[in-house]
Formats: sequence, structure tokens, C-alpha cells
Amino acid sequence: MLELTMASVSGTDAGATAGMQMADAPSEPGAVLRVGRDRGVCRLATPDDWLFVSRVHLEFLCGPEGTWQVTWLRGSHDDPSSEVRFALVGGAQQTLPYGGTAKLPLGGAGELVILDRTGPRSVNVGFYQEA
Repeated sequence: MLELTMASVSGTDAGATAGMQMADAPSEPGAVLRVGRDRGVCRLATPDDWLFVSRVHLEFLCGPEGTWQVTWLRGSHDDPSSEVRFALVGGAQQTLPYGGTAKLPLGGAGELVILDRTGPRSVNVGFYQEA
């Protein structure tokens, strides 16, 4: 099982968890959870006017062994208007490259942060994968 929590935070709300959303999916091969602005395909959706987030920004996919990975999907622009940072609990934060993929450790937890390059807004996505 993969569990996700998401909070959209603007500069005026720093530290607040207003707009908290949650989603989960069983660790079955082919299971998918998406984060973005398109409410039709994303289980966790950001505000419609937050254009630094793509229609489908992050995709969590369960592989054949029941382990999860996250991909920052490439959009229609060569240069994104956001930055994605990835960190495991207790680990250093690192940048997830545009179009890049990171494996989530079994029994691990952490956070991905989508940062607006033009203003003090972010989307914080916490994850926990059961062992």
C-alpha cells in the first residue's frame, strides 16, 4: 500500500496545512496515483490557477515486484516553471530532475516538494510505502 498526503501552501500560509488531501493505492503491479491540476486523472489535484504545476505533474507507479517509483512527467515546455525536491525521512533533500524517476524504498517514507520558481508557493506531497 502506498499512502500519499498533499498540501498546497502559499507564502501567506507558510506552515499551514490548509487544503490537505489524501490518497492511497494497493501495491499491485500497474497501480498508479497521479498529482497535478487535471482532476479527471489525478487523485491529488492542486488549485486550477497554479500553472507551475502541470496537468499531470507527478506519477507514482507500482512495478512488477510491488515496489513504487515516482516520475516527474515532462510537459509541453522544455523548461519547467517549477522545481521538484525529493527527500526520505531522515535523509538529505535532493532535486528530482525534470523527466526523472526515483524509486521509493519499501517501508519508507518521505516528501516531494513542487516549488514555484516565480513565487512563494509549493505543493508538498508526503508518502509512505508499507513494507
